[in-house]
Amino acid sequence: MLSLIVSVQVEPDKRDRFLAVIADNALRSVRDEPGCLRFDVVEHAAERNHFFFYEIYRDAEAFAQHKAAPHFADWRAGADECLVPGSQVNTFGDVHISETDTAHA
Repeated sequence: MLSLIVSVQVEPDKRDRFLAVIADNALRSVRDEPGCLRFDVVEHAAERNHFFFYEIYRDAEAFAQHKAAPHFADWRAGADECLVPGSQVNTFGDVHISETDTAHA
């Protein structure tokens, strides 16, 4: 399994818009992509406009399919509108232990 941890900073006046577009992306990723096993959005405890996404994909091909999905394009348009430029940091890793339900993987 492939994990992705994303760190982003949101423009304060775009917070509500950001939450709407990332909620849609997370929901549609898990619902519509068999290879997307998990997509969590977490707000930093001390920084109101700093968020992390924790995503798990079956493999690199599943992540490539995620990036090709129509809802990903919607997310990117929203991200371009809402994120502090240059703030997104993506960190990939291999999952060794997870409690994620992989029955549909």
